Amino acid sequence: MSIIVSSLTIATQMALSHVIRGRLSDLVQNDLLKGCLLELVAAAEMCGTCYELIIVADNYGVSAYGVYLFLMTIWWGQSWGTATACPYSLLEEYVEEGTNPLHVVFKMIAQVIGGLMSFRWVKQLWMLELAQTHIGRGVEDCTADLQVPVILGFLIECILTCACRLFSRTLGQFEPKFASAIDSFFATSMVVLAFNYSGGYFNPVLATGLKWSCRGHTNMEHVLVYWAGSILGSMMSLKLWSLPTVRSTLVDKFKTKTE
Repeated sequence: MSIIVSSLTIATQMALSHVIRGRLSDLVQNDLLKGCLLELVAAAEMCGTCYELIIVADNYGVSAYGVYLFLMTIWWGQSWGTATACPYSLLEEYVEEGTNPLHVVFKMIAQVIGGLMSFRWVKQLWMLELAQTHIGRGVEDCTADLQVPVILGFLIECILTCACRLFSRTLGQFEPKFASAIDSFFATSMVVLAFNYSGGYFNPVLATGLKWSCRGHTNMEHVLVYWAGSILGSMMSLKLWSLPTVRSTLVDKFKTKTE
C-alpha cells in the first residue's frame, strides 16, 4: 500500500505541474517572466517528487529509487520544454550562445525559490500520514547525504556531472531512437553509483531544495560540494567537448558501440 501512495504522490505532483506549465505558456506573454515561472515550476516539481523518492529509497532500496528516477527523468525531458531546473544548464547556454546574463541570474533565482518552497506542500502531504512510510517524516530533522570527506564529495559531483554532460552531448550528435531513455539510463546509473557517497545529485538546485541546512555538513560545505562541484563539472565538459581529439574519440566510440 505504501509504495502505491508514494507512486500516486509523485504522479499527482507531476500531473499538476504539467497542467500549470501549460497554463503559464498560454497566459504569460513576456518571455523572461514566462521563462522564470517555468523554471520555478520545474524546480518545485523536481524537488517535490524527489522528496518522495527519498521515502522510496529508504523503504524499498536504491534499485527501486533508480527505476523511479529513470522513469521520472524521461518524463521531465518530455514535459519541461525549455525549462531545465538546473543552474549549470543556463550557464552552458550563456557560454555557448551568449544569452543575457541577467536572464540567467533571474532564472537561477527562480529555480532556487521553486526548489526551496517544494517542502511546504510535501510536508503537508506527509503529515496526513496516508501511508506507514510517511509517519513522522513531516516533522523530523533532515540529515545530509554526504558520507565522504568534503573534497571527495566535491570530486564525485564534479567528475560524474562532467561525465553526464559529455554523454548527453555525444548522444546529441547521433539522436538515436530512444535517445531520451538512453540519456536517462546513463544519468540514473551515475546517480546510483554516487548514491552512498555524495547522494548523487549532480544538480545544485536539487541538492539545495532537499538538503540545505541539514545535519552532516555546513552550508559552506554544501555549496562547495553541490554547487561548485557540479558547476565546475559542467564547465569542464564544455572545455573537453571543445577539444577536437576528445570529441572525435567520444563520437567514434559511441558510433562503434551502436553499429
